[in-house]
Amino acid sequence: MRNKISVLLVDDHSLVRRGFRKILEDEADIAVVGEAKDGEEAVRLASELKPQVIVMDCAMPGMNGLQATRQILEKNPQTLVLMLSMHPEDTLVRQALGAGARGYILKNAVDLELGAAIRRVVAGETVLDSQLERPAALKGERNAALTRRELEILQMIVDGKSNKEIASVLDLSANTVSVHRANIMDALGIHKTAELVVYAIRNGLVNLP
Repeated sequence: MRNKISVLLVDDHSLVRRGFRKILEDEADIAVVGEAKDGEEAVRLASELKPQVIVMDCAMPGMNGLQATRQILEKNPQTLVLMLSMHPEDTLVRQALGAGARGYILKNAVDLELGAAIRRVVAGETVLDSQLERPAALKGERNAALTRRELEILQMIVDGKSNKEIASVLDLSANTVSVHRANIMDALGIHKTAELVVYAIRNGLVNLP
């Protein structure tokens, strides 16, 4: 392929970076253009090298991956960040997406999914590791049809708005919004807001900025 996907690798462990590079060297359409050992170096190299995709470690000493992602995207909004982490907690997933990352995958799946995840991010998808799914609720046929109003409220939930803020925008009472939120969760078989956000994004129920 003439125009390869340029990638910057960011991780504070040299052995991990070497492993990532080795994985990607087998991908004919991907080229690693640089490596960074911390968030500060990642910000500098992102501006210098202008990579199409940054594979970003979430947990690093000093400036972590979330902070680095915010700074990079302020200066280089066209850059695509794929966050890697050892941690599947929903809070971290939401924080990563909120910082502007276009994907979140677990390091223990990297040897199988890294190249494919990079391609999907470049193609415009938001990539979330399959292990982040909530098995009981998200793997069954429980994706009941939501009403137009429920989809509207779901979008605002994903955007991080509170019940009070949603009520103000839609000219509803906060209590009514709370009922809608409960109905959405019941329909989808989900009981935590973070899981709802992940589900909505994975299944294309909302638009991402």
